[in-house]
Amino acid sequence: MSQLAFDLQRHTNTVTSREQTRVTFWRGTVGQLGSVELIVPALEVVATSDPRELIGAMVTGENIPMSSFKGIRYGGLPRLAEGKLTVAGQQASFARKTWRTSRSARALTIRAVGREYRYREEGNRRHHVLERPESRIVMTRSSGSHPKSISGTAYGAVDSVDISMAILFEAVYTRNLSLRGAVVSAPGRFLDELSKLSL
Repeated sequence: MSQLAFDLQRHTNTVTSREQTRVTFWRGTVGQLGSVELIVPALEVVATSDPRELIGAMVTGENIPMSSFKGIRYGGLPRLAEGKLTVAGQQASFARKTWRTSRSARALTIRAVGREYRYREEGNRRHHVLERPESRIVMTRSSGSHPKSISGTAYGAVDSVDISMAILFEAVYTRNLSLRGAVVSAPGRFLDELSKLSL
């Protein structure tokens, strides 16, 4: 696979009672891999018995391995802090250097299915890159929050695992991958932590 472009469009379920949860999903086709969906909140990832502050995101597809992320809810998305990542049925790990200033230095280092990836913001909060030595996927949201569409362009020896992960992180709160984003979101995160202490 040398280059592949794809586009996912947003849909939302119809809620008819207070017992139902509003679920947003982005759906589209990724070349020969077929249909794929990004879902948040993914009720399969966070059980109803889990605390209300947890939220999950999930990617599924015809020929795409399922990936999921579970973390503390912030702005309707799971946060990176204390998050849990699963890729193709395996636990994965990630880390970042929070005290660095450049986007490149603040990138996530992800270890999944025997591979090492880097995921970073590029340009602004609507643009992200997931890369490993053999492949690179550039993701773009139509807007910073609640995008109507999410598009991607894959380069190199990209496979279904790469695609699944790149799409998944578009439903994770990653604004603090840039120093400016970390500064802007810090007051909200601080107030969120204070509210938990008062419970």
